[in-house]
Amino acid sequence: MNLIELSESFVPQMASIAAKAHSHPMSETSIRSCFGELYSSFGIFDSDKLCGFAILHQIFEDATLMDICVDPSYQGRGFGKALLNAVIAIAKDRGAEVLLLEVRQSGGTARALYETLGFETTGVRKGYYKTEAGSEDAILMQLSL
Repeated sequence: MNLIELSESFVPQMASIAAKAHSHPMSETSIRSCFGELYSSFGIFDSDKLCGFAILHQIFEDATLMDICVDPSYQGRGFGKALLNAVIAIAKDRGAEVLLLEVRQSGGTARALYETLGFETTGVRKGYYKTEAGSEDAILMQLSL
């Protein structure tokens, strides 16, 4: 596994991974908008293949994990945990005091990973995410750095 900061040239690959991993993924346009001054995108690689990515948004001491995504063929092999640990370390190094995120209520595996790394549930956004049947809640979580 190798982690690097991604440039905008990786957007098509990021969108492809998101389309495989998420039921309602960010569009390529939305991903491209996350390459501004307040954003950083990181990719995790197996040899030269992009296997997953994370998008971090930071304003002063508040950092938000906008998306974290691992290609389904690489899930369950530690790529997500390694990527999340790297994002936590980077946010700390950049002076963040808290790392925020939201996760689908149905995202039990992701929530378990977040809890393992010390994230705590802080709230709920009712009906926030689209589903095939309508909507589901977003669980708000944070990690004090």
